[in-house]
Amino acid sequence: MRFSALLAACGIVVGGVTASASALAQSSSVTVTAQSTPLRAYRINPGDEIEVYVWGEERLQRTVKVLPDGTFSFPLVGQIDALNKLPQDIEAEVALGLKSQYRETVPKVTVSVRSATGLQFSVAGKVRTPGAFTPGRYVNVLEALALAGGPAEFANLSEVTILRKVGGRLTAIKVRLTDVLKGNPNARDLAGIPELESGDTVIVP
Repeated sequence: MRFSALLAACGIVVGGVTASASALAQSSSVTVTAQSTPLRAYRINPGDEIEVYVWGEERLQRTVKVLPDGTFSFPLVGQIDALNKLPQDIEAEVALGLKSQYRETVPKVTVSVRSATGLQFSVAGKVRTPGAFTPGRYVNVLEALALAGGPAEFANLSEVTILRKVGGRLTAIKVRLTDVLKGNPNARDLAGIPELESGDTVIVP
């Protein structure tokens, strides 16, 4: 089965095309019930471009790029730590920093992500187009392989590894994709397809 056809059978979106999982369920000895998963809230990464807007205060409207250390500077507030925070977390922090500037209620603050360029991961090893990718949204390891052109010949899909930095140390997450990419996944295989974090490296031996 071609890699793109398998992704379609698993109901995975690549390049804006979605296919139903029903065909897979009919051809497999294991029936997998498709469930809708709520979208994951986006957390700010270094390199992201965000817009901060204080209502009624044009002088306090800024589009800023988050620095490599995860911070950015905002007028009257100073340095703000945005790393791994939700936009609403930053809204509250900016509003708190502006509190001393107003006698009454601080105007409403809104924060939006204009460009999620800080969300990056790499795919290395036996794939057709290894490299670094900036998808602009969260993807799982199977979608990452699709972005890298799919596995190359002789790739060992039972020993795929995700390298992730946790607390300053690298952690290895093992992923088995052999049956999934053969078009015969079971519920355990599908449940074990992790979503990538910014900075992850996927290695296909």
